[in-house]
Amino acid sequence: MTFNTLRPFVSKVIEPLAEFFVRYEVSPNTVSIASLICAFFAGLSFYYSPGSREFVLLAGFLVIFNSIFDALDGVIARKANRATPRGDFLDHVIDRYSDVFIICSIFFADYVPWQVGVAAIVGVQLTSYLGTQAQALNLGRYYGGIMGRADRLVVVILAAFGNFAFSSPIAGFPILGWAVILIAVTSHITAIQRILYIWKKLD
Repeated sequence: MTFNTLRPFVSKVIEPLAEFFVRYEVSPNTVSIASLICAFFAGLSFYYSPGSREFVLLAGFLVIFNSIFDALDGVIARKANRATPRGDFLDHVIDRYSDVFIICSIFFADYVPWQVGVAAIVGVQLTSYLGTQAQALNLGRYYGGIMGRADRLVVVILAAFGNFAFSSPIAGFPILGWAVILIAVTSHITAIQRILYIWKKLD
């Protein structure tokens, strides 16, 4: 269920945008920070969305912009020959904060019980940690598993738009609640998949 297979299609959109930013000498770190700002305001929008359906729509668009900026920063760094360990570090830190802003705001807004939300954010952070841990062990950055970051973002975006169109609960939870449940389950499955992959590679 990985959306990383869509990277070639996404590249057709990202490449021209990256060229534009490179032409105007926009720093990749600036783009990374822009992605964090979008995630922060997406989180605020999700949090206040139970009182106004328009906020959940706004949150969906902000997550889209977060995703675009997150994909852009690395491409800009490569095209402008500005890729540095500091930039890579900043990108990973911002991604983790973005995950927290987006996921936590949804369960803080009571779309799903907090216990499920905590399970989701723990699974998300553990999955991301294992991806970078593989890199730290000289195995290369590992994106495998059924629910990577790209998958989570797509799930959240689709759920936001779905919740805007149909806000009534389905079997006890709104669409955004079911999205968090899905992320909670599949993130822990992904963590196990990555643990097994890394363990096997360390033989």
